Amino acid sequence: MTHLLIASFAYLLGSIPFGLLLTRMAGLGDIRAIGSGNIGATNVLRTGHKGLAAATLLLDGGKGFLAVFWIQAYGHGGVALAGLAVFLGHLFPLWLRFKGGKGVATGLGVFFALSWPVGALACAVWLATAVLLRFSSLAALAAYAAAPIAAWFFTGSWKNVALALVISALVYWTHRANIARLLKGEEPRIGKKAAAPDAG
Repeated sequence: MTHLLIASFAYLLGSIPFGLLLTRMAGLGDIRAIGSGNIGATNVLRTGHKGLAAATLLLDGGKGFLAVFWIQAYGHGGVALAGLAVFLGHLFPLWLRFKGGKGVATGLGVFFALSWPVGALACAVWLATAVLLRFSSLAALAAYAAAPIAAWFFTGSWKNVALALVISALVYWTHRANIARLLKGEEPRIGKKAAAPDAG
């Protein structure tokens, strides 16, 4: 029963669509109608509102952090369950007919709560790749390739490594359309505005 409560709490927390809520409150309409059609910070940035994009990034990351930190604070063994559930909540939110975001910020929040060096390294890889190459999707893929290695190096816990591997695999899955566009040279760069939905 305890594990069910943990999973339910984390999933419901993860399913809060901050990007959609913030853009609607700002009078920008439905964020799913522009750019990639995604509810995450990168697509919010395509509206030209950097503040909203930053807020979305922090809130999406914050819910991942909170779900894991809260369970850790009580010394409960369901930390990995909470991390996976909050991440799945973001990807498949009940309120949006299970069509959510790609999980990059939420997953990073989970990593920070598990071990701040893991989260910090993943963020550093994301930032370096984004600054150098200007592709948010490629930055995410690089960061999540590094995360399981960092989890092993900094924590030595097979549970943390397994969680990082699962989350990273799901991030690659949510970015499958981006990967195809990167290979074709058709992926939009960071900050590019888009008025109509594209493929991912």
